[in-house]
Amino acid sequence: MPPPARSLQPSGPLEPTPAVTVLVAGASGMIGSEVRRQLEAQGHTVLRLVRRTPQAVDEFEWDPRVRIIDTALMDRADAVVNLSGASLSRLPWTPRYKRTILESRLQATSTLTDAMRMAARPPAVFVSASAVGIYGNQPGQSLTEDSPVGSDYLSGVVRRWESAAAHSPDSTRTLMVRTGLVVGHGGALRPLRLLARLGLSGRIGTGAQHWPWISLHDEAAAIVHLLTSELSGPVNLVGPTPATAERLLRSLAAALHRPYGFPLPARVVEITLGDAGRQLLLADQNVSAATLTGDGFEFRHQTVDQAVAWSLAR
Repeated sequence: MPPPARSLQPSGPLEPTPAVTVLVAGASGMIGSEVRRQLEAQGHTVLRLVRRTPQAVDEFEWDPRVRIIDTALMDRADAVVNLSGASLSRLPWTPRYKRTILESRLQATSTLTDAMRMAARPPAVFVSASAVGIYGNQPGQSLTEDSPVGSDYLSGVVRRWESAAAHSPDSTRTLMVRTGLVVGHGGALRPLRLLARLGLSGRIGTGAQHWPWISLHDEAAAIVHLLTSELSGPVNLVGPTPATAERLLRSLAAALHRPYGFPLPARVVEITLGDAGRQLLLADQNVSAATLTGDGFEFRHQTVDQAVAWSLAR
């Protein structure tokens, strides 16, 4: 029998959440930095996995490419948050980079789950990044965690990614957070913001395709919330009000006081960007946040307009 995990129970409505120790992989990225900021602001301890010589007392070196990690860290951690993986917004997706996208996710996730299984007392919670790309292109559908998955390249990557996360110890509550476009200072929004600043923003494809979005603040806050939730398995991390590509891009151009009127036909997207264009820009994914809101999470940014304004103000 595997050893029991330590307890990480949700606090009551008037009780503060007890301070916990959270081990974070990918803590230097856009999402990881905000997760760390919010955890530390609440009095929690964050331990960071880095792929270089540690430069601070809270940093610990690891190398998931060869499965090297200090397994003793798992005995110190109450929870593990995995945000490690090669960026999907780096273009183009060459055959070599496609392998990197997949392997970086499987290597990091498997290294963490293997280490958890070796712990004397495994962490109580494992939150592993995932993506709404698992759903593929499903126009006209409202997508929940129980919806059918897609059959394209990105769907396959995410299926294998989530399968790797599911190899965590049986006693560890495991969540796969399916994230869409994070509206923040970097990530997938960066090239779109640059086009808008240059006055070159416009409709992509028909513009009617739904783009699942969430503000950077709410993405991190949702991850922190799930540490003391009772949910497990996949959870959609998307904003509560669906938005189309047209709505998001118009909001960005308006917030920057720039013109909007340089359409990018779907055919051009497919020719220039291939699978990345089809699966990131042209896919229609109306993803529901009902599971997260039903669990009591309150969004700071209810609409994509609010998220865009907040991200630019920062």
